[in-house]
Amino acid sequence: MPHHSVRHHAHVVRTNKKFRKKLFLRILLVAAIVEPLATLPQLYNIWVLHEAHGVSPATWALYVAGAWVWFFHGLQLKDKPLIISGALWIITESAVALGAIIYS
Repeated sequence: MPHHSVRHHAHVVRTNKKFRKKLFLRILLVAAIVEPLATLPQLYNIWVLHEAHGVSPATWALYVAGAWVWFFHGLQLKDKPLIISGALWIITESAVALGAIIYS
């Protein structure tokens, strides 16, 4: 096997790893935005329809506390997906918890 083929193969492997890592980071960023938005139907039920029956404010308050942990962890790591996700979770979960208190 010629020497240049080994170098070419190593370059292709490194390039593929970089591509996969970049792709995964983009997927993480999308998930960081989309996952908290999955709470929107719950928010609609609570804030528009004023239906919070069966929604536990205590449970959602604990979710908010956990979101703060992940948010600060993201800030520490300077990790954009964690920061975005944490912030969105804090907003959406706080809105659910507050609505559950008001409309339960």
